[in-house]
Amino acid sequence: MRHNDRTTGNLITDPDHLMVMNAGRSFWHEERTLAGDPPLRMLQIFVRPHTLDLEPRIQHGSLATPEPNRWRHLVGPEGGAAPFVVRNDIDLHDIRLEAGASAALPHRPGWSRYFFVYTGSVEAEGTRFDQAESGLTTDPAGLVLRAVEPALVVAFVINPEALITRGGTIGDGAAWKAAARLEGEKTCRSRSSHK
Repeated sequence: MRHNDRTTGNLITDPDHLMVMNAGRSFWHEERTLAGDPPLRMLQIFVRPHTLDLEPRIQHGSLATPEPNRWRHLVGPEGGAAPFVVRNDIDLHDIRLEAGASAALPHRPGWSRYFFVYTGSVEAEGTRFDQAESGLTTDPAGLVLRAVEPALVVAFVINPEALITRGGTIGDGAAWKAAARLEGEKTCRSRSSHK
């Protein structure tokens, strides 16, 4: 993905690099691919900040080399240990699971966990999750994912009590309201139409 903005200029995000944009009070940028670029499949994730009118900031850098069957911490709250930051209480991890391997979802006490199967297939508590499917758990007990086939999984650890702003240019809060209806359920499953 080719990125251009008035602050950093031209950047390229590929499997070895990550870009985190904290839009702040204003932001202008362009994303595109060229006809000769390789096929693109990526996740674009929006996290609402804790307050409005923050300074815009772009982070772009190399990712640590992934280790099979181990969670890699990619993004976290300001002041934490993650290499990239967002302006709210959320941690983002990824893992490449070999077929038959298992790993417990990352967790923080009192925080909810959401996972998305980017490729492959995993099983959690007897339920299978295939590519582009996701699960959410608010249960404090550990949830273990087992790879039915080699899988790349992205996990979010989210503070349900975090302050958020509903202002800004992304979304209307409908997704947030839908997610709030899930409160009290231990594990739920969703299907994406983007298989």
